[in-house]
Amino acid sequence: MERLLARYAAEADAGRDARNATAPRRPLHIHLVDPFPPGPGHVWRTEQSRLYLMNTQAFFPTLIPDQGVAAAPLAGCSFNQWREAMRATPDHTLSGGDRTELAALAATGFPSRALYGRYLSWCFARLLEKLPDGVQVTLHAGEAKRVARDHERGGYGVELLNGETLRADSVVLALGHVESRLSPAQRELRDEARSHGLTYLPPAVPNDVDWDQLPAGETVLVRGMGLNFFDVLGQLTEGRGGRFEATGRGPGDALRYLAGGREPVIVGASRRGTPYRAKAELASYYPAGVALRFLCEEAVTRIRDMGATAGFDHDIWPLLHRDALWAYYTTLARTRPDAVSPGFLPALDALLHSGAGTDARDWAEQLKSLEGSHMAAGLALDLPALARPLQRHPLRPGGSHRFGSQEELDAAVLAYLSDDAAGSARGEDDPVKMAIGALNAGRAVIKSLVADRGITQESWLGELRGWFEGFVEGLASGPPALRMEQLAALVRAGVVHFAGPDPVFRIQHGIFSASSPWVADEPWQARHLVEALAPANRIQGTASRLLNNLQADGLVRPRVMLASDGGPVVTSGLDVSAPPYRPLDGAGLPVEGLYVLGLQLSSVQWGTAIAAQANAEYRSGYRTVLDADAIAADILA
Repeated sequence: MERLLARYAAEADAGRDARNATAPRRPLHIHLVDPFPPGPGHVWRTEQSRLYLMNTQAFFPTLIPDQGVAAAPLAGCSFNQWREAMRATPDHTLSGGDRTELAALAATGFPSRALYGRYLSWCFARLLEKLPDGVQVTLHAGEAKRVARDHERGGYGVELLNGETLRADSVVLALGHVESRLSPAQRELRDEARSHGLTYLPPAVPNDVDWDQLPAGETVLVRGMGLNFFDVLGQLTEGRGGRFEATGRGPGDALRYLAGGREPVIVGASRRGTPYRAKAELASYYPAGVALRFLCEEAVTRIRDMGATAGFDHDIWPLLHRDALWAYYTTLARTRPDAVSPGFLPALDALLHSGAGTDARDWAEQLKSLEGSHMAAGLALDLPALARPLQRHPLRPGGSHRFGSQEELDAAVLAYLSDDAAGSARGEDDPVKMAIGALNAGRAVIKSLVADRGITQESWLGELRGWFEGFVEGLASGPPALRMEQLAALVRAGVVHFAGPDPVFRIQHGIFSASSPWVADEPWQARHLVEALAPANRIQGTASRLLNNLQADGLVRPRVMLASDGGPVVTSGLDVSAPPYRPLDGAGLPVEGLYVLGLQLSSVQWGTAIAAQANAEYRSGYRTVLDADAIAADILA
């Protein structure tokens, strides 16, 4: 809507200048259809708990573009500009909770989702105040169930659940997160849980869940230790009257938890066995001291020139791996000069630039030899160990299990949490966090390459999605460092335990159990299981009436890619044309006047859930704004 208004106003001004008159222009009527308030929508509702935090700092997100578009915005600003304005002159729409949060929120702080929703509401209201002449906006607080071609008059009929049908020349599918059906395994677990009177909470938007159904004092298994895991923790601890207080002991042991008395016993489980690593405490989204020297503009241009023949493992990862190595070792040499010999960095630099034409295994051996001869033992960068910290530990002598008891596992995870929180506090002075910072910056470059269709389908499926996506998300998409300190305090207080890596969940003897092959102890047992995951973003398997009807009517279809063995793979998103993204119909033809924006582009873009970034360093940081701008231009043309 913002791009439609901006372009409409700019084109009207240009037309008046060309005619030197005020001739009327064809009117623009925008219908917004959403069962939730426009702006916050479903995820950013303003009444939700303030324990639900954003995963980006206040300086990061913006709804209003600040680069890359020709038509200037009519109203609004970035979230951080709004934060500063509201602190100086609070708007009458702010709640008491908003004002309290704003008073304590710095640019580097992590806002609540409720406060970000308030910003989105404010932007929407400002846009409505600035509607250009000839524009009308009508809100429909409901759900669309079908979009059908109007063969008599052209355009479309948009059918709403209340029976109303809207006439439209163009339709934009900006659906965001929609409901999904459970997987067969999840349905089986749910049905069996019901038959035994157990509580099974499937993947959901956390604010939609009634957390009171999980009783105090009982064991609760939580599957998944990504971002939703911390949402669950917050509701079952602070949300029940517990609180954290400072210990004065510094990063890694900065907090103690004072129980409220209504907490359950929480058991976290994931394939890694540990939560995602926390974000470093930085003044910018990417570390100021990290520059991509290998996955740089020249290299990206070379990869783009290859067309859709580049492979991630062959052409992209070796460059990004070198950037991560350089970020780690330059930080290590700067912060611990006693641990690295004086000749190491020049020798490393030469090796990193010698990759072309070198056998990968031979190059890796040269790197290992260089690391072994120039630095203190135990300091070499091991990226797989960062991603799977528990499994990379040596085997226990004489046994097949890494951990002899649940207590031993909890102690190992606590050490990991404390170490990671301390690393986050060091920020630019932590070598591990700077290596991760390089990976995160490289991810922004890769997003643009993917959107420009710069890698092969088999590489997308088997390499980028096959291993790198999960690897980099576990390192670079983690929670604020505060969450790691809080979790460590909860472990020390005996509120949270862990199941171990590669957990197996089943119902045995009428009760849930969770066991790990890495832990030689009895399985955890509980009457309650929470899936700490967002609903799956897949076109096939969606519970959205609209998406299912669009597929049934042949107006959209999921994208199918070819794997390395030549077999077809149905991917998560829609099959679409080049920008402005139009869905391809059942015959493979672009559907004129129908557009797709956001999450349902997950088969042609990588990382579609992230907000637009204010003052973005990389084009992928404002890709969604560019997509919206291209759609608006096509509609008005």
